[in-house]
Amino acid sequence: MSQAHTSSPHRENPSHLELVLITGMSGSGKSVALKALEDAGYYCVDNLPPELLQDFVKLEQSRGAQKVALAMDSRSANSLPQVPQQIVTLKKTGIDIRTLFLDTQTQTLIQRFSESRRRHPLSKTSDSRGDIERDLNESIETERELLSQFRDQAHIIDTSLLKSSQLQSYVKSLVFAPQAQLTLIFESFAFKRGIPVHADYVFDVRMLPNPYYEAQLRHLSGKDPDVSAWLKSHDSVVKMQSELHQFLSNWLPALNQDHRSYVSVAIGCTGGQHRSVYLVEQLAPLFNKDWVTLKRHRELDQHL
Repeated sequence: MSQAHTSSPHRENPSHLELVLITGMSGSGKSVALKALEDAGYYCVDNLPPELLQDFVKLEQSRGAQKVALAMDSRSANSLPQVPQQIVTLKKTGIDIRTLFLDTQTQTLIQRFSESRRRHPLSKTSDSRGDIERDLNESIETERELLSQFRDQAHIIDTSLLKSSQLQSYVKSLVFAPQAQLTLIFESFAFKRGIPVHADYVFDVRMLPNPYYEAQLRHLSGKDPDVSAWLKSHDSVVKMQSELHQFLSNWLPALNQDHRSYVSVAIGCTGGQHRSVYLVEQLAPLFNKDWVTLKRHRELDQHL
């Protein structure tokens, strides 16, 4: 499960407004994310017209609101281009703004729309089955291009393989983490289920000794003491951990100076159960003194 390490100092200031702006692909789970924030005490609004953003924020401030979440998507295509500058303006007034972008692989989106029988917001009228499928694919790619500017400026969550409970957990961990210049996110994953599309760095540790082939360790995970002890006994694992730590320590300050808000580090092994989980568990505590640090285990968190 994702973990944050301290609470935001702004929560002590009753006049401070925290704004979470959620964008992303249609069908990627924005309603699930909004529900998570609503449960966390945020006042949530879906599909607010972008031209009303600044006036809406002023209204919420005037009535003493402290936590607000908004979702915007391609249904407001004509006015979306003005949002990035509005965000810059609002940040200058002291508004605590966090932007999340929910992304999903195209084939997964096609499957979700097909199963739900919903029309894509950018779809055109089609009659034949072939036209519907072609139109859906084109609509998704058009939307992806339309929203590319938001994707580049937000923290990305790839929902392709996430259950609703995982997505809700990840969203809550991000918004409750202290606001900082840079938030570092470690994520374990299984290569056999695909590489996280949002990762800034991807490290392959499949060459390391695998506890899966030890009968007494196979059913455990990289969080278990027996697996940790077994992996620590191998020089190659110790070397990998040390070199990953050194690499990130060298480059995180430069990324911070480049005004990066989030850096996602994905570590993958074959099944996402032992080696990658172990390294995430070992590395995250080494960085949480200098950076806001979160942990995710994509495959283990399936059981949330």
